Amino acid sequence: MQEKNRLKELALLFLKLGSIAFGGPAAHIAMMEDEIVKKRKWMTQEHFLDLVGATNLIPGPNSTEMTMHCGHERAGWKGLFVAGFCFIFPAVVITSVFAWLYQQYGQLPEVEPFIYGIKPAVIAIIIMAAFRLGKKAVKNKELAILGIITLVACLLGVNEIIALFGCGLLGFAIYFLKKNAGSLHSFIPLILFQVADPSKIEILKIFLIFLKVGAILYGSGYVLFAFLDSELVANGWLTRQALIDAVAIGQITPGPVLSTATFIGWQMNGIAGAIAATLGIFIPSFLFVLILNPLIPKMRKSKIIGAVLDAVNVASVALIIAVCVEMVKDTLTDWRTILIVIASLIMVFIFKKMNSAFVVLGGAIGGYILTLM
Repeated sequence: MQEKNRLKELALLFLKLGSIAFGGPAAHIAMMEDEIVKKRKWMTQEHFLDLVGATNLIPGPNSTEMTMHCGHERAGWKGLFVAGFCFIFPAVVITSVFAWLYQQYGQLPEVEPFIYGIKPAVIAIIIMAAFRLGKKAVKNKELAILGIITLVACLLGVNEIIALFGCGLLGFAIYFLKKNAGSLHSFIPLILFQVADPSKIEILKIFLIFLKVGAILYGSGYVLFAFLDSELVANGWLTRQALIDAVAIGQITPGPVLSTATFIGWQMNGIAGAIAATLGIFIPSFLFVLILNPLIPKMRKSKIIGAVLDAVNVASVALIIAVCVEMVKDTLTDWRTILIVIASLIMVFIFKKMNSAFVVLGGAIGGYILTLM
């Protein structure tokens, strides 16, 4: 009975988050931290940070994999699948509707006025999460310095994965210098596979293309489009305009940005192509998390790997801040967005018990009203 109640809790929570989680992985993780750590206290902030750090080390969409980790922590392997599915489901449904409209009419509906205020509201949520997680991640001066180095590197354009692994290696080096002993197990490289190029895009072909991308995709979900440009556009199976519109879908819909695979699959082979692309892109994440989650407590018990994990954790917070800085530059372009972000910051820092969903909703309503002025 307890397991059933926990699965129901997970389903309701992640269906909600999947329906309101705008703004990309950093925003999604911020909302999860608010719901799971602060409000429900299902795990400590330290363990949540360890999950964020470990997730950054494996391929796949980070925020979606975090939902799976949280589900596993709450209700075992069943919780992993329930949380992951429920977070993905709303985005897939919404994206499918857009995909059908696009296929019928050749253009996307005008929804920009409705999301004008969401992005600045999301910035406030990210700032609050970075503040809370940063307090736990920065345990000493060395980690503070590593975090600053990572943040500066990201802002200067260094690839986020290089910055993350580089910070982990520096953390190991610091531990080695302090203890003058230790060893690290090497990561087992993934075996990549290639798919033949038939003249017609069939369901299996679509599935394998997206399965490959899901198995090797590191970093931001937006890297997906670089992969698909070479896989699909270059081979003439998808127009570049359709790919650009897929990017737009990722920005205007809640939930994981990789749900745009649903949109692209639909354009390639209707609803069957959408299902094949969606399954292909997300299956690797379920498998990676299923393998990784039980190992994290063992990683933390090892002093050597724990030192690396501490460095990766502080680097993860730095990555969140770097994303926030970029969002600020892109989003706060006029007095309206500045007003919304200030109001949202007041809400999250003063009314700390307020649900992040209301912050998003308030931003959306405020943005729509202000665009009428």
